[in-house]
Amino acid sequence: MAAPAGIDMNELDSNPRYLIRQPRALQWFEDGRLVKRHESERQAGRFELFLDLLYVAILSNFADTFVEDITGANLVKYILILAPSWHVWSDIRELMNSFYNDDLIQRILILWLMALLVVYGNNAPLVSEDIGAMRSAVGSYMVARLSCTIAHFYYSFASYHHRPQQRLWVVLSLVSLAIFIPLYFESVSIRGKIATAAVAVVFEELSWIFCFSPAAKKMLRVKYSTAVDIPHEVDRYAAFYIIALGEFLYLIVVGSHAAVGLNERLLRAVWTLIIAFCLNWLYVHADGSVVSTHPLRHSVFTAFSWSLIHLPLIASLLAGGHVAAVSVEEEGFEDAQRWLLCEGLGVGMLCLWVFAVLHGSQDEPGTLALDKHLRMIMRPITAVIVILIPLARHLGATSVLSIIMALFVLCVVWESITSLRCGAHIWERWSETDYPERRRGDDTFKNGPGRELPSQEPSQKEPSP
Repeated sequence: MAAPAGIDMNELDSNPRYLIRQPRALQWFEDGRLVKRHESERQAGRFELFLDLLYVAILSNFADTFVEDITGANLVKYILILAPSWHVWSDIRELMNSFYNDDLIQRILILWLMALLVVYGNNAPLVSEDIGAMRSAVGSYMVARLSCTIAHFYYSFASYHHRPQQRLWVVLSLVSLAIFIPLYFESVSIRGKIATAAVAVVFEELSWIFCFSPAAKKMLRVKYSTAVDIPHEVDRYAAFYIIALGEFLYLIVVGSHAAVGLNERLLRAVWTLIIAFCLNWLYVHADGSVVSTHPLRHSVFTAFSWSLIHLPLIASLLAGGHVAAVSVEEEGFEDAQRWLLCEGLGVGMLCLWVFAVLHGSQDEPGTLALDKHLRMIMRPITAVIVILIPLARHLGATSVLSIIMALFVLCVVWESITSLRCGAHIWERWSETDYPERRRGDDTFKNGPGRELPSQEPSQKEPSP
């Protein structure tokens, strides 16, 4: 099927023809066959990346508030305020993935959402202390999601390709927003509000899964259905993962707590950097296969699982990374901090193991040094050991970070070596290191006098009379 005419992607960079463009579906399924408006690979837009900058501050604020007072109640609050911010980010990601045209409306929508997120990010950590903060946080979140819902509803008139599923998502989103209403009332107990928020968050996740699942397509009996631009989707999730890893790095420099000279705090800062680097390495490495099917392409189950695993992955690494970075500022760990550090990094490593398992290896047996499950075995082993480290209460902050760093480095080294092809060598033999002119001169010398190689310059002929 030929790609339909639509937006010229080159128009999005400069000299647009219209200030407000018609929203057009960029990809969709038609009778089960994937159709794309443009074959070129699309990356995240500049304004999407600008939105990510705000999340750096929001996530840091959430983690900092949690680490200041680590209790079971604050853990629940941390999860319940992080999940809604993730849902707003997911809403705008879905919209840009399916209908990106970078016009005036989309840019203003991003600015509007960012303004609402500023309100949410400032008030969400205080929801358990002040009813005004509760109302401000819930109100800003509901308006943000309602804005995305209205955008989807508006776009459903402009393009028929996703229309039934979009409108189903709009209805279910409005239902989920209604669940948050009891949070405005002082008469509702804090436990009741926690239960209400938990139900609403879970309902939002299930609604998203159902609306874009084959079950919804079958129920709606659609000819045209939603499809995902996989490179853009992978790029956006990776960007959010990097934001979480940024929590490891920010506090190891800000405030100059590791100065002056070589000291134990500097050592903890370097160990924290190495841990974050290894986590990034493992995410990029995935399952290490030569030929691998991404979970978004493999099956419906792996696609939804891959998307959903990112929330616990980011939540755990965000909390654990903040504690690791804070250790540079403080003399040692309290028991609660030690547990949060190890459980956060351990759960994060388990999520990375699931992340790798979801990738479908297409390699023939014997292609790599070890099969996939043996290559990945160090991830769950490392996770279990890290989770159990707090039982050794005599270990100080430097010792704990040293052990975690060593385990993560061992995991990276193991996967890097076992993911080599069979018969691989450590060093690649160097070749073509000399300038081409010198190589030609050597060849001329070897051929002996009078046996020069033919000249590379074109022969000159006398002009015809």
